[in-house]
Amino acid sequence: MFPTTCFRNELVRFNAKALLEKLEGKRLVFVGDSLNKNQWASMVYLLIKGLPKFLRAEINAGAMNLEWPNGRRPKWDSPILGSGGRRALLEMCDYTSGKWVFDNTSRPLYNESDCPYMSAQVACQKYGRPDQDYQYWRWQPYNCNLKRWNSTELWEKLRGKRLMFVGDSLNRGQWLSMVCLLQSVIPAEKRFMSEQAHLTSLRAEEYNASIEFLWAPFLVESNSDDPMGHRLPEKILRPDSNLRHASQWIHADILVFSSYLWWRKGSVKLLWSSEENGVCEEIDGLKGMELAMDTWANWIESNVDPLKKQVFFVTMSPTHLLKQEWEPGKGGNCYDEKLPIKNQTKKSNHDLPTMRMVEKILSRLGSKVSVINITHLTALRKDGHPSIYRKFYGKLSLEKLANPSSYSDCIHWCLPGVSDVWNELLFQFL
Repeated sequence: MFPTTCFRNELVRFNAKALLEKLEGKRLVFVGDSLNKNQWASMVYLLIKGLPKFLRAEINAGAMNLEWPNGRRPKWDSPILGSGGRRALLEMCDYTSGKWVFDNTSRPLYNESDCPYMSAQVACQKYGRPDQDYQYWRWQPYNCNLKRWNSTELWEKLRGKRLMFVGDSLNRGQWLSMVCLLQSVIPAEKRFMSEQAHLTSLRAEEYNASIEFLWAPFLVESNSDDPMGHRLPEKILRPDSNLRHASQWIHADILVFSSYLWWRKGSVKLLWSSEENGVCEEIDGLKGMELAMDTWANWIESNVDPLKKQVFFVTMSPTHLLKQEWEPGKGGNCYDEKLPIKNQTKKSNHDLPTMRMVEKILSRLGSKVSVINITHLTALRKDGHPSIYRKFYGKLSLEKLANPSSYSDCIHWCLPGVSDVWNELLFQFL
């Protein structure tokens, strides 16, 4: 007689809540090498995905402590805290959900005039900006606190390493912010700034460490790769080749990539590596960016071991070129804006097609890349741009001078300012 029911011999489905119940009041410790560390990270990820939102998350001396809404507090210890643990911490702390808090006690983190490497493009006080409040805003996530900035601690993290920012002028602004944040704790005679072709670097002798910037606005090879002479009538790029740039960034220990602004400037022309006759194909910026990002992602997949090299991608920095985007019916742009956008709970829909495309490509890279999502928090800072308070190259016409909005820079960011917060987020990961 056949049984009415057959029982399959299969593994029990993973249940995060049930496992936490078994771990209540206990310590689960993974001891071993990098493979064991990966198993620890896997456990953290599984529990994060299967549990409700946390109340608090901490990492201390290799231990991860999570506090959940029911007040229970399980704990996992790892002998080595690797990139998996860092990413888990930032995923639990939803730093993208928060508000800008005015803080004239702990801000700014440095003074514009005290940074000897300050760029005329973002030195807003030097070029006459009358207000200073844009320097005093601090980003506060709703459900957690960001680690307090500590320059000496970060230098220790960077000891013997190369931190390299790769991208366009916005990424250069983040690099400059990092330089200004860190340079003050290094005696002048023990830090050296050097510029070699596409690469600019601040080196701290005491730590045998460097903070570098590589100009690569498209992340692939292009006719705009000269950091000084890139204002050309048309943009031509090789979407399938980043060998020249990669030969520089492959030697870095920590990489911070960003690419967006240059893709917004109309169509691009493609010159494939296999084409020998110089025939170019013209396509729109979004499609060009997708091709370039795909080439970049292929390089990451083939060349990055997350246990040896940390890679970050900073999401797009919104512009404030149209005032009607935050005040419907109003004309103008960021000129004369002195406060962040009031409705801080409204999520930014800034360039959704590009955001989705980038998210799709990044998702395939898994733990090889950590994403620093600055888009929403940056979209709220209509007040943080240089506007007219920066050095402009070339003489401005009387007509433009009579209409400040016509030449306001609503793309880049004054320093100290918004870019410092991007680096505070990077500090959380590091």
